[in-house]
Amino acid sequence: MITFEGLSENFRFLVLEVSGQLRATHEFMRTPTRELFDRITGRDDYIDNLKTIIENKCFSRIHTDNSLDRREIHRIRAIHTIAVNLERIADFCVNILGQMAHLSDPGRLRADEYDPIFAEIEASLNRIIPALEKEDLPGALAICRSEYELDRLYEAVFHRTLAEMSDGRSVHDRITTIFIFRYLERIGDSLLNVGEALIFSVLGEKIKIKQFEALQKTLSTSGFGDSLSDIDFRSIWGTRSGCRIGRVERVRNARSSTGDAEGGGGPGGLGSIYKQGNKKKIIRERDNIARWSTLFPNLVPEIFGYHEDDDSAALLVEFLQGCTLDEIVLTGDGEILQNAMFVLLQTLHAIWERTAAPGPVPTDYMRQMRSRMESVLQVHPGLRRDGVSLCGAGALSTEQLMDRCEAIEKTLPAPFTVFIHGDFNVNNLVYDHTRQAVRFIDLHRSRDCDYVQDISVFLVSNYRLPVFEPALRGRIRWVMREFLLFALGVADARGDATFQARLALALARSLYTSTRFELNHHFAKDMYLRSHYLMERIVAHRGPWEGFRLPVEVLDCGRNAIMREEAPCALAS
Repeated sequence: MITFEGLSENFRFLVLEVSGQLRATHEFMRTPTRELFDRITGRDDYIDNLKTIIENKCFSRIHTDNSLDRREIHRIRAIHTIAVNLERIADFCVNILGQMAHLSDPGRLRADEYDPIFAEIEASLNRIIPALEKEDLPGALAICRSEYELDRLYEAVFHRTLAEMSDGRSVHDRITTIFIFRYLERIGDSLLNVGEALIFSVLGEKIKIKQFEALQKTLSTSGFGDSLSDIDFRSIWGTRSGCRIGRVERVRNARSSTGDAEGGGGPGGLGSIYKQGNKKKIIRERDNIARWSTLFPNLVPEIFGYHEDDDSAALLVEFLQGCTLDEIVLTGDGEILQNAMFVLLQTLHAIWERTAAPGPVPTDYMRQMRSRMESVLQVHPGLRRDGVSLCGAGALSTEQLMDRCEAIEKTLPAPFTVFIHGDFNVNNLVYDHTRQAVRFIDLHRSRDCDYVQDISVFLVSNYRLPVFEPALRGRIRWVMREFLLFALGVADARGDATFQARLALALARSLYTSTRFELNHHFAKDMYLRSHYLMERIVAHRGPWEGFRLPVEVLDCGRNAIMREEAPCALAS
């Protein structure tokens, strides 16, 4: 057990004081007295001060004690979170007293309704210190789950009181009753925070109770039968879709003094990736992984476990060895980068050849752009152009450009579809140099679609890498140039005469919508201007679309090399 001189004692006193406030509040609801009121309100200041002392000691210890290991830091952070929520519980007790003053008849409060609530809260408070000292996950989970029970008890009181209001009598007292029980229900929210902080102190990662339960059940379906104390969970990605993604490893030996775990690869929670989030997205990803696995074994991660609840689901999949392609672009040896691109292009060629299905199929690049415009303007309010007109000349607004391009897009269906990745960002591709293989991750958007969708996303995901050192930008330009030459070759071989026009629309979409992820305003404006330039070129085109040529300078990857189909320049160029 980890202990901290002074801090542990203060924390114990805080738990005891809040427990005392809870019991006193319970007694006050049975028999309100002035003496009890003064005692509860008087102890509230002491609890506030005690919380402040703990808070100061937590921050001071973390910032001044260089000998702390990872587990000790997690424990201190958990203590701080618990202290804040305990002080909040004490405040709710005082708030209940304030509401009691509005009751014309305190006897209207039914002991058979509030006694079980106080019993549940007190039981949870009594679990806090043992759960913290013993790193007891079942105890932490019991505290979390008390919130469910308190919600249930509050809901019963709420509906009963609401139904009684229909007679029109004692409405004031009945509304006050709801307020009092609402404060008791909010204590459950604080207990949930306490329980999740205790889980954090054990696992070393912040994870909500529903996510934890999903992880537990998903590991169980994968064949992992040990205690969750025997796994090391580390959050490794945060996504904008709201999914929780982390790496899960089984702890083989006792944890080291640094709190690190020794694990390995394999199913059952051993060296796996855990993903939990929106049920529809997780189901789509599961089904897409299954389809990819049928078409191309070993291209995507193996599924080890799956679990779903009412509104969420979770996957446990294989952890892929290797580096994401953006890491190789920015830090890899030049020869390795060349090899990675060769393997990627060979892989794509095989996928497109095998999954191609004849069209025509409509595309929706402008609709995608329009649907994300609000998110773009939320980050960069100025990235929207108003229309101007002067002496018969002028410029279309952003919306007018999209309208014109959307009308043109309807005349340019894709001649065939392929099974696309759907989110073909450079960081969703993993290259394993040892196995000479590229593998795909994050597949919930995979579908049969125009291959131009993946092409534009890949090109722009390279372009928007926030690196401006000339040599590195040269590597990025080379990657885009290689990829675009390959795509042009595929289009030519398949007789895709409108490929360049569709790619211009798709690139305009990708450049503009990517600005919502870029806080460097100058870089975001650069992408915004390039997007508008592409749309203007589309609108201005007067000849047949088979003759449209993509203005590749918009990607800063070398017009002459692309248009003359020259061999790519050296990586350092």
